[in-house]
Amino acid sequence: MTKIPDRASPAPVGAGPASMDCAHLLNVLSRLAVAAGAAVMNVRAAGAHARLKPDMSPVCDADEAAEEIILAGLAEAYPDIPIVAEEASARAGAPAGAAAFFLVDPLDGTREFLNHSGDFTVNVALVLDGVPRAGAVYAPLPGRLWVGSTLDAGAPVARAGQVAPGASIDPLRALAPIRARPAPPEGIVALISRSHLDARSSAYLDALPVVERRAMGSSLKFGVLAEGQADIYPRFAPTMEWDTAAGDAVLRAAGGLVCDEAGRPLVYGKAQEGYRNPDFIARGAA
Repeated sequence: MTKIPDRASPAPVGAGPASMDCAHLLNVLSRLAVAAGAAVMNVRAAGAHARLKPDMSPVCDADEAAEEIILAGLAEAYPDIPIVAEEASARAGAPAGAAAFFLVDPLDGTREFLNHSGDFTVNVALVLDGVPRAGAVYAPLPGRLWVGSTLDAGAPVARAGQVAPGASIDPLRALAPIRARPAPPEGIVALISRSHLDARSSAYLDALPVVERRAMGSSLKFGVLAEGQADIYPRFAPTMEWDTAAGDAVLRAAGGLVCDEAGRPLVYGKAQEGYRNPDFIARGAA
């Protein structure tokens, strides 16, 4: 049985989706992401055991250990908010949609993890009325944590910093503010998927003033965009909502955007579509 991290203080009384406290929420999301990251690293050290799911994507004991920690922690902190998690959905089917719910990818980049790459993350997000309003993305190997929230539309929060797996921090105090950058006039830096690069994404970038292409896996790409270290990430290959929600929340809070090909922000909670994303383009600040 995976050890559940020390509990956070309970959510403030009356802290339903419409009145959530941003600081408390980001503390919970950060604590669980970092604790799940520690479990992932423990499995990495011991040696992961993998198998294929019915959709032929890989799953391993690191996915399951991390998800156990996150599900228990979210249920304790916010018992009235449903959770859509990748591995639970694979086992029992995706649950019905809700106006407010958590989206969880306990190990984004399982292929990279199994291939001994460092490009894997833990993703936890809150979705309200189809919009990812808060998220934490944690990369355990480099120990990098990104958090973002637009719960207060007038004061978005986007921060990042180094956090060791399993550490306990207050993200609003320990992490530094980040901001996505406008596209530089001398040319843009594009991010491409390490494991899922497709011909359409390559062709899309061929038509842009790209001066550098960087390949990386998982939601690291959203964090790099949110920190102003790159400018665009097109994805014309299949993804699920739990793959993108946390990174999308961080990027939006940092002034960027994730939109479909028509320029509309991604909408979350599409239960009738199995929580699948359309093709999308993630960008830095306009």
